[in-house]
Amino acid sequence: MPLKLQSQVIVEGDQTAEGFDKNIYGLGFSAGPTSGVGISFRNHFPSKLSLQLVTGIIKNKDDVYFSLGGEIQYDLVRGQTTRFYFFPGISYFYQGTDKNEVESPVRFGAGIGGEFKYQEALHISFEGAFTFYNDGSILPLPQASVHYYFY
Repeated sequence: MPLKLQSQVIVEGDQTAEGFDKNIYGLGFSAGPTSGVGISFRNHFPSKLSLQLVTGIIKNKDDVYFSLGGEIQYDLVRGQTTRFYFFPGISYFYQGTDKNEVESPVRFGAGIGGEFKYQEALHISFEGAFTFYNDGSILPLPQASVHYYFY
């Protein structure tokens, strides 16, 4: 007699997704080595996919600090107040005056994240990613972001 095992995730009650039949845009701040540091724009498509772009620049008297990155998010579980997703991301970091002084400026990685509704349109995300540096290093590192959504 073969053994049958089944598994299923069921989302009920106030976790049932609604209003995801249109694009939803978010603006906020994101910080992490995989996707970059700075102002963040997020677009939730009417599917299970989201796109996040991150850019930031700081210039003082001597140096320029710059990052550009992004990630594609695929929803594993999506509800009204929470969302868990898988993501690959990539970023480029720059620091210097005439040349880039960052040893490993190109970074890419993948991981999982969770997004939680803090207030009506304000959401907080926490992510854990294995980040690959272009010098060959691989580190498990956290990322975080805050976004305000325009419904």
